[in-house]
Amino acid sequence: MNSAIKKKLILHIPYAVAGLLATNFGEAWRLTEGVDPSKKVLTLMTTLQTAFANPLPSFHPFDLMVGVICALVFYLAVYMRGKNAKKYRHNTEYGSARWGTHKDIEPYEDPVFQRNLILTRSEWLMMSNRPKNPAYARNKNVLIVGGSGSGKTRFWLKPNLLQMHSSYVITDPKASVLIECGKALERGAPVLDAKGNAVKDKHGKLLYEPYVIKVFNTINFKKSQHYNPFSYIHWKQRTTNARWK
Repeated sequence: MNSAIKKKLILHIPYAVAGLLATNFGEAWRLTEGVDPSKKVLTLMTTLQTAFANPLPSFHPFDLMVGVICALVFYLAVYMRGKNAKKYRHNTEYGSARWGTHKDIEPYEDPVFQRNLILTRSEWLMMSNRPKNPAYARNKNVLIVGGSGSGKTRFWLKPNLLQMHSSYVITDPKASVLIECGKALERGAPVLDAKGNAVKDKHGKLLYEPYVIKVFNTINFKKSQHYNPFSYIHWKQRTTNARWK
């Protein structure tokens, strides 16, 4: 039997039992036929004892009709009460907000740690824009606000830079990021397979994907790529008008 049908049958058992019990009330009322209306109520007390003397339900058509009506009335009463029931939220009168746990953000993380954007020590965010469940795809933009020396570079930029899962464009006014992370980027991150395991060559050595580092230094041109954006701007003369191109 289908589980859904079985569940519905189980829920309707109380109404069926109530209807079968109500057939005895129908039998008691039927036994009072022909009695004077003024004495019918008194006689009903006696016929009730007679009807309920037999614990089995009555299958007389009139008694069955009374049982069906009582079962329907019972069902409608339960239905209306459930429909108009107030939704109480006990112990949440002051709100249900709570501190998040690692289980709350776990669906948004990649099982391979290197493929995540680090948010905090225990919370990460997958870099993939196409997770298995699209509901867990999130924007990767992060805004870090803090005063000078508060640790924006040390505690957020460098850890994410050393994840080495993307291409990076970094403004480095103090040149500290290049000095402290340049060698690591030059070596690159280990090559990972689909399961996140490091790939080795035939000699058993780890394979790395080195970064191509380009520096645009406007202070010391000897340490710069010598990129001059003004070389792409030239003057074009026309008959009477001159314009930039």
